Amino acid sequence: MTKVLKGIAASDGIATAKAYMLVQPDLSFSKKTIEDADAEINRLAAAVEASKKELEVIKQKATENLGEEEAQVFEAHLTILSDPELFGQINDQIKNDLVNAETALKNVTDMFISMFEAMTDNAYMQERAGDIRDVTKRVMAHLLGVTIPNPALIDEEVIIVSHDLTPSDTAQLDRRYVKGFITDIGGRTSHSAIMSRTLEIPAVVGSGSATTDIAEGTTLILDGINGEALIDPTAEEVAEYQAKAKAFAEQKAEWKKLKNAASTTADGKQVILGANIGTPDDVQGANDNGAEAVGLFRSEFLYMNSDELPSEEEQFQAYKAAVEGMNGKQVVVRTMDIGGDKELPYLPLPAEQNPFLGYRAIRISLDRQDIFRTQLRALLRASHYGKLAIMFPMIATVQEFKQAKAIFEEEKAKLVADGVPVSDDIEVGMMMEIPAAAMIADKLAKYVDFFSIGTNDLIGYSMAADRGNERVSYLYQPYNPSILRMIKNTIEASHAEGKWTGMCGEMAGDQVAVPVLLGLGLDEFSMSATSILKTRSLLKKLDSAKMQELADKAVNECETSDEVVALVEEYTK
Repeated sequence: MTKVLKGIAASDGIATAKAYMLVQPDLSFSKKTIEDADAEINRLAAAVEASKKELEVIKQKATENLGEEEAQVFEAHLTILSDPELFGQINDQIKNDLVNAETALKNVTDMFISMFEAMTDNAYMQERAGDIRDVTKRVMAHLLGVTIPNPALIDEEVIIVSHDLTPSDTAQLDRRYVKGFITDIGGRTSHSAIMSRTLEIPAVVGSGSATTDIAEGTTLILDGINGEALIDPTAEEVAEYQAKAKAFAEQKAEWKKLKNAASTTADGKQVILGANIGTPDDVQGANDNGAEAVGLFRSEFLYMNSDELPSEEEQFQAYKAAVEGMNGKQVVVRTMDIGGDKELPYLPLPAEQNPFLGYRAIRISLDRQDIFRTQLRALLRASHYGKLAIMFPMIATVQEFKQAKAIFEEEKAKLVADGVPVSDDIEVGMMMEIPAAAMIADKLAKYVDFFSIGTNDLIGYSMAADRGNERVSYLYQPYNPSILRMIKNTIEASHAEGKWTGMCGEMAGDQVAVPVLLGLGLDEFSMSATSILKTRSLLKKLDSAKMQELADKAVNECETSDEVVALVEEYTK
């Protein structure tokens, strides 16, 4: 009997392939006294040699997939493996103390790691501690005869099975071979889920037990449309899902025909469908999927993909590439949103009991104005090359917005005085993601040019529930009437002042939410580029007047998310 594992559908599509377990092995060992020191030293040398061979392959793959610069980290690892001082000390400990190689390796590398980590004024040496830790893990795995999985080495079609996927894991995935992934934890809005939609591979997250229920090499069917995986399916099930995959591919081909169509409803109401991007390279995907704007450029990726604060010139080139790439369509750039779960090794933030409610986003920008002003200057210079808009994240009060806007105006005046060309048509808005701000949307609407609703945080803060915590993830309820009321309040406040409201949270591309959001009067829906054509197709079937009626009932009559979902089904039959 085929076992079916249920999870959350994170990225559409259907795939059949072998399971590849991206699970960290157990590297525990016991200290042993040995008799033959030379044999133990030879065992260590063999493990080092095997690690070198592995790293050479990984480095080559990383160079092909990620570029020369990203592959440098593996060059550093190879250098450590050839360090005579490090391995000389390990060999000495084996000889003098007659301990097994595992014990000597751990003792000596722990000492070096502690020494480098203590050099708090030298970022370069602190990074070496991380490199030694990685190299030690690899050598230890070879000594113990266990495998460290490496997604960069995959050379056949697989479905990745993991507890969770980090951004660096997903960066190594090669779409030719990785046909999809399933994780134990996570939700539709986790980093891995968002990345899977960018890579256009099916994904199921939050399954709870994928890593315990699935064995390496087992055949899997991954259904990213319904959020489930079939473990060791029958030949009939494989054939059935291959037919479903073919039907889905045909459906996508139909959607592709809407690439250059306007985003209009059945009764002619027009909205804007935009793409959320992380780097200028993502503009290609936005254009390929018929985006009418970039509703969110997450500028923090420029900071996260760097070893130091990106310079004004580096940022300017990135923003300029994005606005030029969108050929006159608007690009909304969110200023640096660091903090919470996004850390920068070179910008140490104070340890906080609750970083999501702490020193992050606009709070850092207003405090560290040197960083903020550099970013604003780069944005202002890029505005000359296309249609650029700027929004500030995590605004809670009118004062914060006014202060951020005043700094923007100061930097603009300085550039103009220096004769630097700057657009005189830059819209400056804010992310609406803090419930306190949503409650005074009418006050904020007087000062902003637009609102962009960040539903991922707005829902988390409103429900007092961490979306990454599976015990409370049931409270991540985008359709809850309380959330819909805040969205309604925000849209009405902007419209009363002649302004517009967009949404750049994952809810904007959610097929259940779209009819309600249309009825609430949302002007711009910005989403993962791969959701745009599907959403445009849905809009063409909706009558805006009827959706207004739906939205009114959802906000005023429904008590639960489930009631809202049932109402949407009734209205969109």
